Amino acid sequence: MRDNRKYVFIGIIIIIGLVFISRLFALQVLDSNYKLAAEHNIIQRKVHYPFRGLVLDRKNNVLVENEPVFDVMVVPKEVEEDQKDKFCEIFNIDEEKYDEKLKNAKSYSYVKPSIFIKQLPLEEFAEIEDNLVGFNGFYVSPRTVRSYPHKSMASALGYIGEISKSQLEKYEKEHYEQGDFIGKSGLESEYEQELRGVKGISYQMVNVRGLVKGKFKQGLYDTLSSPGSNIKTSLDLELQQYAEWLMEGKRGSVVAIEPNTGEILTFISAPSYDPNILTGRDFPKNYQSLLEDTLKPLFIRPLMSPYPPGSIFKLAQALIALEEKVIFPYTRITCNRNIIACHGDHYFEDLKGAIKNSCNPYFRETFKRIINQNLDENTYKDSEIGLATWNKHIRSFGFGTPLGIDIPNEKGGFIPQPAYYDKLYGDNRWKFSTIYSLAIGQGEISIVPIQMANLAAILANRGYYMTPHFIKDIDEKESIPETYKVRNYTSIDTGHFPIVIDAMEQVVKKGTGLRANVPGIDVCGKTGTAENPHGEDHSVFICFAPKENPKIAISVFVENSGQGGRAAAGISGLMIEKYLLGEIKRTWLEDYIKKGEFIY
Repeated sequence: MRDNRKYVFIGIIIIIGLVFISRLFALQVLDSNYKLAAEHNIIQRKVHYPFRGLVLDRKNNVLVENEPVFDVMVVPKEVEEDQKDKFCEIFNIDEEKYDEKLKNAKSYSYVKPSIFIKQLPLEEFAEIEDNLVGFNGFYVSPRTVRSYPHKSMASALGYIGEISKSQLEKYEKEHYEQGDFIGKSGLESEYEQELRGVKGISYQMVNVRGLVKGKFKQGLYDTLSSPGSNIKTSLDLELQQYAEWLMEGKRGSVVAIEPNTGEILTFISAPSYDPNILTGRDFPKNYQSLLEDTLKPLFIRPLMSPYPPGSIFKLAQALIALEEKVIFPYTRITCNRNIIACHGDHYFEDLKGAIKNSCNPYFRETFKRIINQNLDENTYKDSEIGLATWNKHIRSFGFGTPLGIDIPNEKGGFIPQPAYYDKLYGDNRWKFSTIYSLAIGQGEISIVPIQMANLAAILANRGYYMTPHFIKDIDEKESIPETYKVRNYTSIDTGHFPIVIDAMEQVVKKGTGLRANVPGIDVCGKTGTAENPHGEDHSVFICFAPKENPKIAISVFVENSGQGGRAAAGISGLMIEKYLLGEIKRTWLEDYIKKGEFIY
């Protein structure tokens, strides 16, 4: 009996031993999870940032390039407390800052790397590179930031910045992680997918002292980074910089378009800033400074600033009236200044003369004939019908809604509809006399400068526009979206345009736009002086040139500069001279524009 108990006891011991042995075998040989977990303790994941694509102008001048910087990364789990003093001394930071950065890194992840010191420039990194070895848990990750060799086109190019928490949650996580850069505005934002490239990942073995011991698994899991695509834009650097120079010290916008393609040649929001200040470690400080600037340099005026168009709107009114057959080219209307103010020496003009002299009474009467066509006995109802008809035509010019330009934040301006006045005054409580200011581009109406340039392009094309855009090609391949190849026709018959265009030519040769008259080139334009209840009037001018086979359409809006025939017409004329002739002979006009004394 005693012998049997001995064998039972021995058997139990053997069984327990076998259980332990089999379990150990499973853990060490069969189950790889534990093996990998052990290996991860000495595996360092490194991100290889791709080169972001370049941005070029239409002549292949580089507008945006990359500049190397170096992030000091930290893995909190591997950091040793006794290295703090030496680290702070070498990197010139105080212990309080060191502790704060390490705390922030731990809050993100105890074992994943995060940025400890951002964007050391090359020369600064070279001074401390050798000293970084020996600091456990720290390593360097090279990357690039944007650089702008010409310090130009800030509002069109936009900028990149560190991805925000909300953006990280919004966009696909396979492309972004904390600390990555992303396009924040302008072309950088619109073409983020094309420009960003693909990150590479590598895994390396490091010992307890942080020294690299080789690739993990001979690089089996490593991936290579892939550079972003280069984008060629339609911008003309030389013309852009010339217009920026003319707009120095002024507030407003300049937009130039190639009419038959819709390609944007210049895009100026004044005042502007050097885009280089929104790169590197000083981004937060400089961005805040721009935000607090009372002149609002971050505000993209060509897309976002709703202005009353003033008298340039008379061109569209004339075309609508011709289409509705309420006037004809020979229609003459008395310049009755008892009804509405006017200027200049004229009295009883036909349509061409009315445009040339920018006659307010003529266009007040023209608008009245559009609004009140006696389609209803009730004058209030008749006005409602007329305004709806006018809306159908005016919106076909691209007013009232964004055109669809390929950078963010485009606004559509405001074109009032009958429902707007019903809400404002009540149903059947408004009529033509309530809204007549729309006749001359005033009142409730507003448009943005890109729409003004588009109006000039419509006139140049005799009735249609191509949606304005910046993209020309991507990686030297035809990559323009189909929407930018479509002709957008207005509701106006092509046959009505020649008389208006002839009048625009007279505006420049003998009328209010003389400063836009370039010897040897037939320029067609229209001045505008937009009333401003908050100060001096705004100077407005749109034009295209040459009259036949136009190459450029322009809008210039200079705030608080008075009559359109001065600042705006002068800048437009100089830009045409520069673009079509390649040199400026009217240097006296440059002096006039640079002097900036337009109100007198």
